[in-house]
Amino acid sequence: MSINFCEHFKTSRPVRLRLMQQTQTETTLSKDTETEPLNPRHIARPPASHTVRMSILTKLHDAMVQLNKQVIKENDPSKKALILSSDEVVTMALDEEEKAAKEHSSVYANVIKLRITKLRKMDREEWETNVSTYIVAKFGPPAGSNKPEDPDGEVITGLSPQEEISLLPKLYASREQLNKAGYVTTAPTSDDIEAAKRGAEAAQGWEQCERCNGRFQVFPGRREDGLLATGGHCTYHHAKPLRPPKKKTDHITGHKESYYPCCNETIGTSAGCTKAEWHVFKVSEVKRLAAVLQYKETPRQPNKPTLPPICFDCEMGYTTLGLELIRLTAVSWPEGNKVLDVLVKPKGEILDLNSRYSGVRPEHFANATPHSPSDTKDKPHQQLPVVDSPSAARDLLFQLLQPETPLIGHALENDLNACRIIHPTIVDTALLYPHPGGLPYRFGLRALTRKYLNRHIQAGGGELGHDSMEDAKATGDLVRVKVRETWNALKRVGYSFEKGRLVAPPGGGMKNGVAGAQGASSSILGGGGGGVLGHGAGIKRKEGE
Repeated sequence: MSINFCEHFKTSRPVRLRLMQQTQTETTLSKDTETEPLNPRHIARPPASHTVRMSILTKLHDAMVQLNKQVIKENDPSKKALILSSDEVVTMALDEEEKAAKEHSSVYANVIKLRITKLRKMDREEWETNVSTYIVAKFGPPAGSNKPEDPDGEVITGLSPQEEISLLPKLYASREQLNKAGYVTTAPTSDDIEAAKRGAEAAQGWEQCERCNGRFQVFPGRREDGLLATGGHCTYHHAKPLRPPKKKTDHITGHKESYYPCCNETIGTSAGCTKAEWHVFKVSEVKRLAAVLQYKETPRQPNKPTLPPICFDCEMGYTTLGLELIRLTAVSWPEGNKVLDVLVKPKGEILDLNSRYSGVRPEHFANATPHSPSDTKDKPHQQLPVVDSPSAARDLLFQLLQPETPLIGHALENDLNACRIIHPTIVDTALLYPHPGGLPYRFGLRALTRKYLNRHIQAGGGELGHDSMEDAKATGDLVRVKVRETWNALKRVGYSFEKGRLVAPPGGGMKNGVAGAQGASSSILGGGGGGVLGHGAGIKRKEGE
C-alpha cells in the first residue's frame, strides 16, 4: 500500500496528525502531545548509564535537526507536512533512542552509533521518506489512506502479464534469507536417514501430542489389535492462548491472566474445550522427514522451455507418520488460473485431517476420483481428484517447474517440507511483508490479505477451514502488489519497458554513485526480496567478480 503523504498532510504538521476516524467520512484532530525535554526516557533496564545515553541522544538529535533544516530550506509547499517543529524533532529522537535501548540492549551503543552515522550521510529525499514512515508507524495513516489501492480486491498493476513476470526476479529470496527462514536447501544424506530410522526404532513410537503435550504411542501400520495410537481421546484448546495487554492500573486491579480465545477460559482452568479421537504429533527434524520420504531437488526438463511462475499452497493432516500432505494446489501467476488441485493419500494412516484448518474432510476423500491429466477444470471442493501418494503429487508439481521457475507462496518452507521439495527460486510473501519483530515472527496470510487486498479469506472458521485454492490466489495477488510498488519505484529513476523487457535508464539508474532507487526500495520492500534493484545493488564489486 503506497501513500502520498504530501497530499494527505498538506494542511497539518506531522505530530498533529493523530487522525481519529469517527465515521467513514469525518475525522478530527486530537490534542497535541505534551512537550518533552531532550532527556532519555526512563526504562526498566537501561543498556547504559544516563550520561552515555544523554550523549548519544544529543548526537542523534543534532543529526535529525540538520536533516530537518534541509527540508525547510527546500521551501516546497507540497512538503510542508514533512517539516518538523523543534519539539517534534525531539520526540522523534527520543522515540528512536528508546526503541534501540529496549530492543537492542546488548548492542545498544553499536546500533545507535550506526544509526547516527547513517543519518549524517543521509540525503534530503531519504530523510523525507524516513519522516513519512515514522508518522504512519507512530500515528497511523491519515483518515481514508489506509484503504487498499484496490478497493474491490482486484489488483491493478498497469502492467502486462509479461511485464509483471519481468519484474518478479527483483522479489526472489536470497539463499541467506531462505536459510534464516528455515528452508531446506540440501537433502539429508543416507547416513542421516539411517540414523533417524534407528532413533525412531529406539523410541518405539512414543511421541508428544502436538495439541495437549501428553505422551502417547503411535503404531504405523496399526497394532495387531487394529489400534492406531494409545492414550485415548485428546482434550485440548484449539486456539493459542492470548495475553491481555498490560495497563497502568495493573498494580491496583491486578494483571489479567492469559486466556484461550476459543472458550475464554484462563490457562489452567481446564484441560481443554475440544475433544479429538486421537492424539497427534508433528515431525520437524529434517532427517526424520527424509526417513519417511526423501527430499528431491526440482529436476530440469530438457524437453520443455522456460515455464511461467507458479503459486502453490498445501494442506496437511495428521497421520501415524506425523503431519503429512493431504491437498496440493497450484495456480498460474499472475493470472491466477488453476493448473493443479488434487487430494493426496498420505503414507501413514490418518489420525486427524485437521479439518478446522485444512478444510479437507472425510467426505472429500470418499467422493474423490483418481486423478487424470484432463483434470484441469475447476471442480467443487467435494469432487477433487486424488493421487495415491505424496511423491505422486510432487511429480505432478514438478511437471510445472524448471529449477529457475519462480515458486510463489506464503511461508513456503512448510509446504516444501510437506512435499519434500528443494527449489532454488522462491518468492515468499512472509519475507516480502516482514514482521517488525523479525523472524520467527510473521504476519499471517489472512491479515496480509485483509490489509493489502481488502479481501477476507480463511473466514470459515471451524466450519469450513482453509481453502488452498483461495490461499494460493491471495498469495499471488500480494506479490502483484509488491510488483506494482517495485515498478513505481523503478519508474522514478528512469526504468522502462520495451517489448515486455525491463530496460535500465542511461547510466543504469545510478545517481551519485549509488543506485537511485535503492533508498526507495528498502522502504517499499521492507528488506525482503533483495530490494528493487536486486541483491548487491549499489555494492562495489571486488576485482575479479
